[in-house]
Amino acid sequence: MRESPKMKVGEFQMEKIPTKNCTVFDEQWTIKNLKKRLRIVVVRCDENEIEFDLIGIHPGLANTFRRIMISDIPSMAIERVQILNNTSIIPDEVLTHRFGLIPLKADPRLFEFKSDADPAEKDVNTLEFEIKVKCTSVKENTKNSLCAEDIYKNSNVYSSQIKWLPIGDQRQKFKEKDIGPIHPDILIAKMRPSHEIDCKLIAVKGIGRDHAKFSPVVAAFYRLLPEIKIIKEVSGEAAERLQKCFAPGVIEVKKEEGKNIAVVKDARYDTGSRNVLKFPDLKDSVVINRVEDHMIFTIESVGALKPDDIFRESVKYLKDKCLNLLQELNS
Repeated sequence: MRESPKMKVGEFQMEKIPTKNCTVFDEQWTIKNLKKRLRIVVVRCDENEIEFDLIGIHPGLANTFRRIMISDIPSMAIERVQILNNTSIIPDEVLTHRFGLIPLKADPRLFEFKSDADPAEKDVNTLEFEIKVKCTSVKENTKNSLCAEDIYKNSNVYSSQIKWLPIGDQRQKFKEKDIGPIHPDILIAKMRPSHEIDCKLIAVKGIGRDHAKFSPVVAAFYRLLPEIKIIKEVSGEAAERLQKCFAPGVIEVKKEEGKNIAVVKDARYDTGSRNVLKFPDLKDSVVINRVEDHMIFTIESVGALKPDDIFRESVKYLKDKCLNLLQELNS
């Protein structure tokens, strides 16, 4: 079993712990060693969020995946707004900006990028929506009511009121897919009688480096796996004090031989606190490390793509860039 490279956490600095074995940080690194070390362990996965362990790779490569997911994996977003009528109190440019930030439920892999050379709107590169909302007074309203929705109709404009207008054969192509805003309850504007919003919305495929609205992730981040060892027995009142120095679930106080003793329950949930180092009687009893080649990765999707699909797309993107570079070098 090879020893993983570690960083020792001190009170004011972090110190690298040397190891005799070949690690991802050594000059002896080869693709063969990477294949032996690399492991991906999924800890939890749901519709919009995934947490997994990326083991045996350099943090620089993990950071490459993170940057690709944020800025290079495409998604669909509203790019152009044709305002036919806007008598609400929201200025046209602010209303347009709000439309652009509404996440859309549309798989970007089914569309092409819209070319500047071919500005025509086609079913393969464009989605079209419309919103027509007019606020009116409710005839049979309660005078004493303080709720605007009881007095006015369409006083609140929500994303659910955006309607999809299929182009060409999109209705047949996407008949089993729900095209439109991911969240139906996003508040776009508040209106009063005589206020009206009538707009045509054009959505295209883009990437996050062009505008943040095209980024498919809410958050994509990683942290090094914590490692905590208690090298001296900590008991009694000190054990309870040690438990409070870390995040809940990291240290557990067990009763052994009639006294309370602190033990490490799960170092994974440590948040990086160094509170234990401010106690002279405790700081020499605990060693806090970070495993340098073990990343805890978390991806939260906007909703258009599943988080595990976003990670797969980032791997494909990096692979294609490497192949293109090798092709250029060989030619």
